[in-house]
Amino acid sequence: MSNSITTVNPATGDTLNTYTLMDSSQAKQVVEASHQAFLDWRLQSLDQRAKVVKAIGKALGEHKEELAELMVKEMGKPPQQARQEVDLCVGICDYTAEQGPKKLADEERKPGNGERGFITYSPMGVIYGIQPWNFPAYQVVRYSIANIMAGNSVLLKHAENVTGSGLLLEKIYREAGLPENVFRTLVISHEVSDEVIAHKAVRGVTLTGSDGAGRKVAAKAAENLKKTVLELGSNDAFLVLDDADLDVAVNTCVQGRVFNGGQTCVAAKRFVVTEANYDAFKERFVEKMKSLKVGDPNDSDTDLGPMARVDLRDALHEQVEESVKNGAKVLCGGEKPEGKGAFYPVTVLDNVTPGQPAYDDELFGPVAALIRAKDDEDAMRIANDSRYGLGGGIISKDVKRATELASKYFDTGMVFINGFGVATPEMPFGGVKDSGYGREHGGFGMHEFVNAKAVIVVSE
Repeated sequence: MSNSITTVNPATGDTLNTYTLMDSSQAKQVVEASHQAFLDWRLQSLDQRAKVVKAIGKALGEHKEELAELMVKEMGKPPQQARQEVDLCVGICDYTAEQGPKKLADEERKPGNGERGFITYSPMGVIYGIQPWNFPAYQVVRYSIANIMAGNSVLLKHAENVTGSGLLLEKIYREAGLPENVFRTLVISHEVSDEVIAHKAVRGVTLTGSDGAGRKVAAKAAENLKKTVLELGSNDAFLVLDDADLDVAVNTCVQGRVFNGGQTCVAAKRFVVTEANYDAFKERFVEKMKSLKVGDPNDSDTDLGPMARVDLRDALHEQVEESVKNGAKVLCGGEKPEGKGAFYPVTVLDNVTPGQPAYDDELFGPVAALIRAKDDEDAMRIANDSRYGLGGGIISKDVKRATELASKYFDTGMVFINGFGVATPEMPFGGVKDSGYGREHGGFGMHEFVNAKAVIVVSE
């Protein structure tokens, strides 16, 4: 087994960098240093922690071009989307710095078994995050900033192909004034990662990734009685109801499918369209998808860059071929290109039915699945006919009815109405069913890895 990681530019196939893996003893030294840092960091006041979090946001903004350029090289997203990602990270820091002292403040209670009492949100210790490559900065900031604000120390195992981004984030956090070892990036193998999960100083584990990875990490954490937060894959349905505005529907669904090259857990993936609109929507949707340009992410007229890795591109193509073998019809795309890089064409599949990967599984790339529904009720049934439940969307002119469908019937963690969105610091982010459990953003992430401790004064 190799003791190093080599990162590759997915647009060119060129080698970017090589990093030596830490061995077990080196990783454990970092875990122990992280625990020692926690013992001091937990004693910092909420206002002092908020000040450092705010400074991290400022530093991320100052390093925006450097970080964005590295993300473009490591995973292939267009520069403008990389810059937007850094802006979101800054927004998360600002929101957390503003809201953290309120969300984590002690709460007074009147206990029946004492004169007075309060709940204090005590930090737990070292929190270990295993993160994916699709948003190399955002995925890290999302969990780490909430936990730093809560008073925990944080470890990161980033996806191998974005190792440089993980190390750059550690440098930025430190430069902003975060004490040494409160945030550290581990460059380790999966085997050493399991040892980190088992380490007695690690008190919680959070993973963003596939449901398969989630099962493995959750099992390892459960074996060691560690709390987990899992943000896993999905096969989000966007419903185009009978009364939908087709201009809104087509624009929303195209953007929702191809944003970030279609490599987004909360992307629109299944397009459930009622009989009344199906043929007209299909014609316009395919036309717009065909017009998108896949190419070098640095070219100004490129709409989608490459996928993040060649093996991921090849796995997606196998899912497309398997779907076609089981009855799906390719309306555009679907051919694996020759030559360098991890490119894949924008693809639309019709006749998508249960038993095909396009219906049952997550297609993590620029492939859209069109599904015909009889009516609005049938569309909601199809949307919920999935083992996943992260996000989803409803396109309808009747916003009141759409919000009622979203709140009462859509079995998913997030629903967008008449538009597509990814994440915002003010609203909770997370899913149900095989899309995982736990919530980040909206103040919820700050409470995932704290000890809600009851302190009761029986008598003065």
